[in-house]
Amino acid sequence: MAGWFPVDKINTDFMAERQAWLVEKGITDRITDADLTHWRENPPTSDADAVFAAEITVDLTSISPHISGPHSVQVMTSLKEMHDRKLAIQKAYLVSCTNARLSDLDAAAAVVNGKKVADGVEFYIAAASLPIEEQAKANGSWRKLVDAGAIALAPGCGMCIGLGEGLLEDGEVGISATNRNFKGRMGSRSAEAYLASPAVVAASALAGFVTGPEDLDLDAALPARTFKELPAAETAAAAVTILDGFPASLTGRVIYLPADNLNTDGIYGKDYTYREDITPEQMAQVVMENYDPEFAGRITGGDILVSGFNFGTGSSREQAATALLAAGIQLVIAGSYSQTYLRNAFNNGFVCVECSALSEVLREACAGQIDAGEKTIISGDELTLDFASSTATWQGREFRFTALGKPVQQLVIDGGVENQVRKLMG
Repeated sequence: MAGWFPVDKINTDFMAERQAWLVEKGITDRITDADLTHWRENPPTSDADAVFAAEITVDLTSISPHISGPHSVQVMTSLKEMHDRKLAIQKAYLVSCTNARLSDLDAAAAVVNGKKVADGVEFYIAAASLPIEEQAKANGSWRKLVDAGAIALAPGCGMCIGLGEGLLEDGEVGISATNRNFKGRMGSRSAEAYLASPAVVAASALAGFVTGPEDLDLDAALPARTFKELPAAETAAAAVTILDGFPASLTGRVIYLPADNLNTDGIYGKDYTYREDITPEQMAQVVMENYDPEFAGRITGGDILVSGFNFGTGSSREQAATALLAAGIQLVIAGSYSQTYLRNAFNNGFVCVECSALSEVLREACAGQIDAGEKTIISGDELTLDFASSTATWQGREFRFTALGKPVQQLVIDGGVENQVRKLMG
């Protein structure tokens, strides 16, 4: 799934500003005058015959401040409730690619404005990019934050992905304006990370507990939201052509992970992501360690992994696909996927199949084990996939899954996009 927004004057003006900065640095071919003219005269739009699944309408005037966490971007609590709890924090972060733009730094600077970071709190700041840092220094926002006691770091990901100084230690609570807060991602697995806006992060750093700026209305209700499902597009039931070298069918034991939103940190932890010396055999030993430490010891070569919805959400890391491949998992079946994960999997020649009906049936069939807290459920039944008819068979029942077309099949045959490019280059 992806969100598309119409290109407007704000977008093209931003790209023009970006072009001017690049030219200052001597880079003249990144964004050209021809590019700007094309975007202004022929802005990208949806195809005229595009099919939409649903329409969501949100009343923006009714949105109340919320924060996410801990351990999940899907867990949300109103800022008012968090303010009333007076949850103490030890670290605050205004860093990384998300919410460290110039407007974000300005918003945080307006909150601190002469005040000081609370005793016992470390407040880290890092602009999203060098140009942003330069602009924040030029307009005074950077100085306001540093004078308040913020610890300035170089632009980049840093502690958002568990690198560098300032990581969360055992038992600590942090509030961050980044985009991920999964267990163990920003440091210790026993720490808690919450996500909030730059203004809320700055206010919390000053107060020493999770709260908002003094002038922020915390009493607004949940946002008014309407959801209208549109008529489903007709899907052809024609047989899929199977390319030479791609399996017509696969059979394997079912390994069921009953989690929705299983994230890439859970699949392959940050402690291994940036290691270049780790072998496929070692990757197989630590796969799913953050989700279920016993997972690697319970699987065998040839298993088929079935999970819930939005599988592979979170950061883009190809090892979340290649580690499963290294562990001998034949393929993953999920109710739905993060599109980033899906692309990474296909680019590495790893098969992923979308089948919401099978995912829902397994959830019902394994309800007792799920209630008992089992994270990895070994099914005694085999599952067979027929790729020509796009059907999966389990316990005598057939389930249709999204067909795998020729481009995906060819990537699997070639062993991923890197090998495919080598092959094309001769």
